[in-house]
Amino acid sequence: MKTLGLLGGMSWESSLEYYRIINETVKAKLGGLHSAKCVLYSVDFAEIELLQNQGKWDEATAYLCNAAHSIERAGAECLLICTNTMHKMADDIQAQIQIPVLHIADAAAQRIQTQELHTVGLLGTKFTMEQDFYKGRLTERYGLSVLIPNEAEREEVHRVIYEELCLGKIQPSSKERFLAIIQQLQQQKAEGIILGCTEIPLLIQQADCPIPLFDTTRIHAEAAVEYMLGDII
Repeated sequence: MKTLGLLGGMSWESSLEYYRIINETVKAKLGGLHSAKCVLYSVDFAEIELLQNQGKWDEATAYLCNAAHSIERAGAECLLICTNTMHKMADDIQAQIQIPVLHIADAAAQRIQTQELHTVGLLGTKFTMEQDFYKGRLTERYGLSVLIPNEAEREEVHRVIYEELCLGKIQPSSKERFLAIIQQLQQQKAEGIILGCTEIPLLIQQADCPIPLFDTTRIHAEAAVEYMLGDII
């Protein structure tokens, strides 16, 4: 079993889910008392969120690169960045370390391809929905057509993520709003929805929605286990 590096804390609410899913999946595959070999570096999200809002992406990149170096030195053999938004600097982090970064958008796109879908909606932070580092990768590498909510809806999704989900608050009214936004994307011909923020699955599950939802937390974690166990199963 390879040792997995987890760069988490963005937020710790979703990092907890990563740790749970990874260990449950390892146990399901190997049985007995098996669990995942991993190194976790958990950042102070308040520091990251401040850099995001100030547009200081170079400083945020340096911060995460330092964390990735620590993870590599601790013996990790691959790296999971446990957040969608901070994959904005995934290529920069990969350039600074020798171990592979398992990209969350690649894992999501590959899962979407198994269902032979072509047009998907994307929910996430404003950074993820509006900037090209995520949508562009889905389109250029995998040929997916990516739809996003309108401006007011993007503001609301972003607000709920930072003001509620990252603080562990689950509000029924926000769930209703998210489902309405998903319905709008479905009317625009979205065949499935990427939950492109690792906190959104805390609010919305597949049972709530008539079209496929792609839970990037679970998909990313399961892809990591496949990589970790690739030599032994």
